[in-house]
Amino acid sequence: MTLYREAAGPFPVWAGEAIEGVLYQREIEQVWSAADLEAVGLWREDMIAAAAPVPDGKQITSATVQRVEGVVRYVNTLVDVPRPTEDQVDAERDRRIAAGFTFAGVIYQSRPEDRENIMGAGTAALGAMMQGALPGDYRWHGGDSDFAWIAADNSLNPMDAQTVYAFGLAAMAHKTAHIFAARAIKDANPVPADFADNIYWP
Repeated sequence: MTLYREAAGPFPVWAGEAIEGVLYQREIEQVWSAADLEAVGLWREDMIAAAAPVPDGKQITSATVQRVEGVVRYVNTLVDVPRPTEDQVDAERDRRIAAGFTFAGVIYQSRPEDRENIMGAGTAALGAMMQGALPGDYRWHGGDSDFAWIAADNSLNPMDAQTVYAFGLAAMAHKTAHIFAARAIKDANPVPADFADNIYWP
């Protein structure tokens, strides 16, 4: 346990040096009462009052022990919390876009390469629909097996052309919603410190 030695400013940690010419054993921190320690100007951690609450918008950089208005307490050095940057908002936007989206109750991956594949499939599905592909036709793509998409849980989900086209629109809506959400966050003045909270995002 740490002992602090009383001083005019911040209290230094007591390292066993003599106090008014008297050397004390380091074990006194464990066996002496609070009153006995205080009598020689030493303060144990459990004798020190808590620091004042940290105001909103501030963060602690360091803490010292001082006597403030007659009370020995921890004193925090505070600085302003850095405001989030637009780059940080963009990074959170991109993380959320790539984190996946739900379509027809199933979660699908939406990393950049996933979105590229989805858009390509959606374009192909639109072409097939224009060529007369009907709902329920899972071989609209011209292959010899049903068209299916692998979900985030690795399950296979058969899709006809109409479903694939709607799937592509859902992926696009997922990305667009996050782009507009990020724009609204960046337009705030200032950007909220908790911008990564779900309340700001779709």
